[in-house]
Amino acid sequence: MTNGRGGGVGLLIVIVVLGLTIGGLTGLLGAGGGILTVPALVYLVGIPVSSAVSTSLVLGAVGPLAALVPRLRGGVDWRMVLPVAGAGVVAAFGGTLVGALISDDALLLTFAVLMVASGVQMLRGRPRIEGVDRRPKLWALKGIAVGLLVGFLTGLLGIGGGFITVPALIFFLGMSMRLAIGTSLVIATINSLAGVVAHAGMSTPDWGLIIAFAIPAMVASFLTALLAKRVSNAFLQRAFAVMILIVAAVTVAQVLWA
Repeated sequence: MTNGRGGGVGLLIVIVVLGLTIGGLTGLLGAGGGILTVPALVYLVGIPVSSAVSTSLVLGAVGPLAALVPRLRGGVDWRMVLPVAGAGVVAAFGGTLVGALISDDALLLTFAVLMVASGVQMLRGRPRIEGVDRRPKLWALKGIAVGLLVGFLTGLLGIGGGFITVPALIFFLGMSMRLAIGTSLVIATINSLAGVVAHAGMSTPDWGLIIAFAIPAMVASFLTALLAKRVSNAFLQRAFAVMILIVAAVTVAQVLWA
């Protein structure tokens, strides 16, 4: 971990607690990695937004892996992964180029606006009972459209896109909350890897911080992924919406009163 930001045992404890918290939410809800990691690294750990973005992308590539293990059988719509993730990889590079032209505060406020829109939609929508009864017409084209949006946001904001991918998979592609979470984790991993490549040379991840953060995050995400199999889609959807609305409010407050 980089020196000069209050280091020592106290900082290590903060990072481990963040890893446990964010990993736990990722395992339970399929999001929480990027949407929480970037603000947490900026405001609690004290690193610049550019470094927080690149660090978050690396964490977004490795963090969901543990949460995927309990979902590999029956928890992922593998046919949907290709159109969404394929389009997302391409769009991540465009998002990265645009992000380089926008100020840190504008990026964080954009982040907050998108979280509010996503959270409100999740609260309004009715969760599906389970699984995918049938795919909508033109599902592959709709998957590509979703992928372009999520990939662009991944490059722009340094997120795996779970907070946008999960609602999009539910409302545009007819998935249940549980299946959308598993599918989103796969897509987030692929998009984050593309974002890491896109950001190469533009900013440097903090590898010490990544190690200290990722180990507790992966343990927590695996355990909460097991828990998620025991709770209802309705609970998961409401919890997802509440989480991102809280983060949006905190992000706006930090930008306006920093």
